Amino acid sequence: MDVVDHWIDGGSVRSAETFTDTSPINEEPIAQVGRGGAAEVEAAVAAARKAFPSWAGTPAASRAAVLHRIADLVEERVELLAQTETLDNGSLLRSHRGSVMPRVARNFRFFADWLLRMDGEELPFDPGGPGVIPGAGTVAQRISWNPSGITAVVTPWNAPLMLATWRIAPALAAGNTVVAKPPEWAPLTASLLAKITREAGLPDGVFNVVHGLGPEAGAPLVAHPDVDRVCFTGSVGTGRVVAAAAGGQLTPVSLELGGKSPLLVFADADLDLAVEKAVGQYDNAGQVCLAGTRLLVEEPVADEFLDRFVKRASALRIGDPRDPATDIGPLISRAHLERVDGFVKRAVAAGAKAVIGGPRSATHLTAAARAAAGLYYPPTLLTGAAAGSEILTEEVFGPVLTLQTFAAEGEAVALANSTKYGLAATLLTGSRERAERISAQLVAGTVWVNCFFVRDLRAPFGGVGDSGVGREGGTFSREFFTEPKAVVMAIRPSDRG
Repeated sequence: MDVVDHWIDGGSVRSAETFTDTSPINEEPIAQVGRGGAAEVEAAVAAARKAFPSWAGTPAASRAAVLHRIADLVEERVELLAQTETLDNGSLLRSHRGSVMPRVARNFRFFADWLLRMDGEELPFDPGGPGVIPGAGTVAQRISWNPSGITAVVTPWNAPLMLATWRIAPALAAGNTVVAKPPEWAPLTASLLAKITREAGLPDGVFNVVHGLGPEAGAPLVAHPDVDRVCFTGSVGTGRVVAAAAGGQLTPVSLELGGKSPLLVFADADLDLAVEKAVGQYDNAGQVCLAGTRLLVEEPVADEFLDRFVKRASALRIGDPRDPATDIGPLISRAHLERVDGFVKRAVAAGAKAVIGGPRSATHLTAAARAAAGLYYPPTLLTGAAAGSEILTEEVFGPVLTLQTFAAEGEAVALANSTKYGLAATLLTGSRERAERISAQLVAGTVWVNCFFVRDLRAPFGGVGDSGVGREGGTFSREFFTEPKAVVMAIRPSDRG
């Protein structure tokens, strides 16, 4: 069995201990992975600090060229990356080939090009302008965007390489060095990326990977006094721990956390489109933080919507994610499956009805039957859940949706905003006026109208409430990954250019 090492200062580093990486497809071991801890984190941070001055001082065009070479190599190795990540986390192979791995390359290309537009800017100075403190005379001022230092990137297992490079690419583009901590449940593509960066010409120490369990490797990384930025994607509970650890060092954090997003369907919506988007929320076996898991449907079309939804969702094929015909693959682990099943079981016990799917731990399933079913959980739709109940307010992170109805716009908005989360919302309506009106009232970092997961990498991305802290994308990434500096210079007549 392969041993996957850390990547520190441009080369592989082996740990004395390893942990077993298991494929959720069949629950079989696929690799032994270095079990890093404080010592490996210390070595990686030291390498990143040593490499920082040179990389930060590299001309922008040269840094951009390296990022484009990384993108070239990712595109050349889409099949290897796709096969590896599918085996590692159980996501659909066709999705990795068609969208996820191409998006990895796009992350590098976008931020490489964005870097070339990130030069400092002159800010015309009007001595008589509002808010100007008088007395300077003739003044020139310039704003520069300077690399912030070492960026720690801690990523989840549901789309590990794509979500990692969403932070790694802008950090490198800004002139920072990076220490990445991949998810222990899906660590393999991070090591492949490390070798790609080396082949692309990224200097030693600029990108480092420390594998390990969260408390052993992630905790010392985010709390390290020499780390200048911390990026984390994951659960709310872990996000709070990360924020507290980074806060002890006054390290700025960007947190993309959980979601319990609504998908609103109004009576004037295209119902075929609405059903398509609703069934699409089962993507990646529901292990998507942005998923619109709470279906909110206007009463006049609720019955027809439900009939169409059940017919469409019941036709989804569950199975090996490497099979092109598969629509829903496995959950990431046995522990996670039991967690998802616990949510459904408790909801049904509290009075909710499983219109499709239902508890895996139902009494009619023997223990042997549950084991034979592996980590494959049926797409489930629950109706009749009581307002404020756990299934309507807490993130399940599995192929579990709920359906509620509403009679008027005000009720729809109230239901949509009735959780502590605010990552995204999806709105289906045939009225442009209603779309504008409702979008303005929804508490969410992103609102999609008659579409889902359409992304412009220049737009702000992030959530409110328990869905996170901060925004990234385009100039928002520039704000986070750099230290802006204002230079204000009084100019005397005798000064020469």
